[in-house]
Amino acid sequence: MLKKIAVDLLVPTGVYYGARALGVDQTTALVLSGVIPALRVVQSVITERRINGTNAFVLGAVALGFAMSFVTGEPRVLLVRAAWGTAAFGLLLLGSLWLAKKPLVYSLANQVLSPERQRTLAENWERYPALQRVLRGVTAIWGVMFLADTAVRVSMALTLPIDLVPALDDALLVMLLVLLVLVQRLYARFVMHRAGLRINGLHITPAT
Repeated sequence: MLKKIAVDLLVPTGVYYGARALGVDQTTALVLSGVIPALRVVQSVITERRINGTNAFVLGAVALGFAMSFVTGEPRVLLVRAAWGTAAFGLLLLGSLWLAKKPLVYSLANQVLSPERQRTLAENWERYPALQRVLRGVTAIWGVMFLADTAVRVSMALTLPIDLVPALDDALLVMLLVLLVLVQRLYARFVMHRAGLRINGLHITPAT
């Protein structure tokens, strides 16, 4: 997973700055950098033989960004593209609290857990109401922070020098993920402690 995140962050940014170093204009360089995520989605669709909501959104966002940039000739339109993903993800997180039986964070965790650990998570969900509060609270925290991230990205895209924004986008995402991990750990410990429990990964025991 870390390798995938690194590729998704570094390769498009590297393509952009590499193209700029070769004298390519900003709009074309941004278009070229956007091809990488699109190709990864296409590869995923071919491998899995299906297209999910996330893949459809990425392809749609890339296509719309390309179309708008060519119509307007404005590279900042493509820079704002990075904020669309965080906005959509933030809304999906918050929406899952009302529209789904389980919060999106629960579903995301299931995607990276082994079948055995998935069963453990399901058992803990049913057994410990405190864990349900943790996962719902974490989902809300993630949703709010991703929407705040969106506002920062749009502000950067519209006001900062264009060649500076791609690198700052990557740095912002790294800082956001680190902050989310720290906040969710503190929140989980606080909620579980109030319930007289201790959590370590998926292992939940009475607090002593």
